Amino acid sequence: MRNFSDLSEREILALAIGNEEEDGRIYADMAESLRTDYPSTAHVFLEMAQEESGHRHDLLTLYQEKFGDHIPLIRRQDIRGFIARKPVWQIRPLSVAMARAHMQSMEVEAFQFYTRAAARSQDASIRKLLGDLALAETAHELRADDLVERNLGEEALHSEDEAARRSWLLRVIQPGLAGLMDGSVSTLAPLFAAAFATGNTWSAFLVGVSASLGAGISMAFAEALSDNGSLTGRGSPVVRGLVCGLMTTIGGLGHSLPFLLHDFHTALFLAIAVVLVELGVISWIRWKYMDTPPISATIQVALGGALVFATGVLIGNS
Repeated sequence: MRNFSDLSEREILALAIGNEEEDGRIYADMAESLRTDYPSTAHVFLEMAQEESGHRHDLLTLYQEKFGDHIPLIRRQDIRGFIARKPVWQIRPLSVAMARAHMQSMEVEAFQFYTRAAARSQDASIRKLLGDLALAETAHELRADDLVERNLGEEALHSEDEAARRSWLLRVIQPGLAGLMDGSVSTLAPLFAAAFATGNTWSAFLVGVSASLGAGISMAFAEALSDNGSLTGRGSPVVRGLVCGLMTTIGGLGHSLPFLLHDFHTALFLAIAVVLVELGVISWIRWKYMDTPPISATIQVALGGALVFATGVLIGNS
């Protein structure tokens, strides 16, 4: 890799041309990714891509005047400490908030690049263009805000935010909630059955951990294999499976960890307290994200937890 300070004016211009071309393609890729679900935001990124195309044209014109038609291959990744851009396919699923934040960071970084490049240039015309582009990037950021305001009215913003919320629910909240409910409830019976049957905290802990890990693995595969997300919009099955499996394991481990204590009654009291907290968290998530009335959510979760807990106690004392 080379240091930015070692580049000649010709190489700086070549690098700037490549940067503008790449930024324009990133904006176009974002527009294409957002076109179906967020058409208003997609239009914003198309206009930003056109702005980048104008900058590239100005740079090409000056380069040809100064250095001819051949442009050396100088890329971002060839320069030490230089700004890097992730391709759009690496930041999927691309939400509206992520896209807007990415756009703002791109403009700030481009301004810093042109400011540094203009300061190093000794040619008056090159220095002027680079300085103008630095100012243009500052104006570009304001232009982006203007485009957002002009193309994304209150109604469009609301609809896109609602679409983003639905996507978040489908991709993360639903599989996470399913896993947390399964881990917090289904592991109660074997854990407390083992606790009351043996009266030994270590045995109960081993049963709880094994039940939690087993349930986590099972739920991860069940969620991942249930839907590939291509038609439902639920996103990557691998991500959903990981979220579901992880939350299942966490839900089961929560009330298993107290049995690391040697005193049986203390461990039992803490485990029950943890179960109540877990059921409360599940009820809150269902009310907050799934539009379930709070009383109804609490009763449903508490009833299911109580039945499974009673099953474990009865089997353990039989």
